[in-house]
Amino acid sequence: MKRLQIIDSTTITLFSNLIFKDASRNPKRGKKKGGIKVHTVIHANEGVPSDIRFTSAATHDSFMLCPCNLAQGAIFAMDRAYIDYAKFEQMAQRGIIYVTKMKTGLNYKLLKDEMIQTPEELMQVRIQDIVLTKKVKGGEPIEH
Repeated sequence: MKRLQIIDSTTITLFSNLIFKDASRNPKRGKKKGGIKVHTVIHANEGVPSDIRFTSAATHDSFMLCPCNLAQGAIFAMDRAYIDYAKFEQMAQRGIIYVTKMKTGLNYKLLKDEMIQTPEELMQVRIQDIVLTKKVKGGEPIEH
């Protein structure tokens, strides 16, 4: 479990009607985000943040997925807000494992399905190699 890290963020609204009124993008739906976003990485076995970054509230969560700063062999659990297929590809090439929910419209093909016992023999792990295919509006599908 020492390799498992959890990434998440929360938005803190600050003076949304005053100072930060025009500090963020106009959303397609919902409220305009004025304030700051707190991006946090927590090691699952420690329960305390190992990395905290502050950005504008409109910053995309995938900001935290800079593969060059992530430890090889680490496992990152995140929600769908972090999906960035180009960064996922870089992470996979560096031996970094990511776990997230699939977005709608994403298809996959199973290439390999394997069960292994952990070195501590405490549990079995299922490893699946897949190819993701995402349909892009007005363009060719993207494979990862």
